[in-house]
Amino acid sequence: MLRHRKVPIVTLAIAASLAMSCSRREAPAPAATPAPAAADNVAAVNRAAERFVKLALAFGRHDKDYVDAFYGPGDWKTAADAGEPRPLAQLRAEAEELRTELEALPAASDEMEERRRNALVASLRALSARAAVVAGEKLPFEEESRRIYDTVAPRHPEEHFQALVAELDKMLPGSGNVQSRLEKFRKAYVIPKDKIDAVFQRAIAEARERTGKHLPLPEGERFTLEYVRDKSWSGYNWYQGNYVSLIQINTDFPIYIDRALDLACHEGYPGHHVFNLLVEKELSRGRAWAEYTLMPLFSPRAIVSEGSGNYGIDVAFPGQERTTFERDVLYPLAGLDPKSAEAYAKVREVTQKLSFAGNEAARRYLDGEIDAKAAADWLTRYALYEPDRAAQRVRFMDQYRSYVINYNWGEELVRRFIESRGGTAEKPEERWRQFAWLLSRPVLPSELER
Repeated sequence: MLRHRKVPIVTLAIAASLAMSCSRREAPAPAATPAPAAADNVAAVNRAAERFVKLALAFGRHDKDYVDAFYGPGDWKTAADAGEPRPLAQLRAEAEELRTELEALPAASDEMEERRRNALVASLRALSARAAVVAGEKLPFEEESRRIYDTVAPRHPEEHFQALVAELDKMLPGSGNVQSRLEKFRKAYVIPKDKIDAVFQRAIAEARERTGKHLPLPEGERFTLEYVRDKSWSGYNWYQGNYVSLIQINTDFPIYIDRALDLACHEGYPGHHVFNLLVEKELSRGRAWAEYTLMPLFSPRAIVSEGSGNYGIDVAFPGQERTTFERDVLYPLAGLDPKSAEAYAKVREVTQKLSFAGNEAARRYLDGEIDAKAAADWLTRYALYEPDRAAQRVRFMDQYRSYVINYNWGEELVRRFIESRGGTAEKPEERWRQFAWLLSRPVLPSELER
């Protein structure tokens, strides 16, 4: 279910080094004929994958956020939308039945086939858990995140955030409470409304150029950029298949200069756009795995998707390179003073560590320990959100619940995994290689934790 308007505001279409057509499906590479038992196993997983996609599409009628993208057979979607929605209890029971069938299959000798089966099992577990939430069942925050995202974010005591706020207190000019001083400090870094498009276009173009030097991008890959309002999020990538994305930027609130590269990388290159096109190229087209024509939002894939989107900023703009590019290119485009770029970057480095305060607010709020006002107050005090932004973030928690862990905890898991395999800042080529490896195959969050 693609929820967007095809209204192009800015379209960037750039040819890359692979000679492939985005208007047709690629034929999977020839493979050796599997042994009969292995062939039976693959056939069983293929059938289960088709059932999962059809089940997910049917569930999407109950949960408008669940199907984030679908570019599979149109008649599957038509059939799912026909008639009255199937009862939630029936869909949940079918998901559990299908999961049990998959778990009973013998382990595959082929690593990718076994990864596929494990990922399907986890996706079915997640669908069942999300169905329980939609049906009104109150799952504890950590149980919900474990069942849907295959991981639980670490807890941080209040003292952790107090220490970070105290660190910012010493860095910010003026006197008074830290939140109001941070707000005042950041006002000098707002992108003027008439400069937003130029700044974002330049940020995205640079992110794409850097990504293309390390990851071959399919010919014809492109996206449409829209500016929207009245959303609970700041940016969104709606993947449409055929290597095409719609990227939306929310302009409800002032956009600070650092958000240009944040969103350019996270939603575009090497973030969501690249993640989705690699999945389509390698798994949906290359292996003809039906389940990868669908992106379920509430699933273990979200950890890798959001985590790689955030970590991709450091991959594309390592170390000082980000601040240098912002100072020399984006600040002048936005009409901001480049001499202050270093000071802003230092403040940003500390405020980013406060992102885990959002997890604690969501945990307490969704577990019923605090109400919406107290959650917003916590975000204002420890995440240092302005009051209106804090209220927006609470609306995000209402809509997406434990999904909040995918950004910061997902980034930490992706970082640990890639660096443990040699993809460190000192070895940028290896970091890109490991990044591409992670994005182009089924990897569960529980594997990233090992």
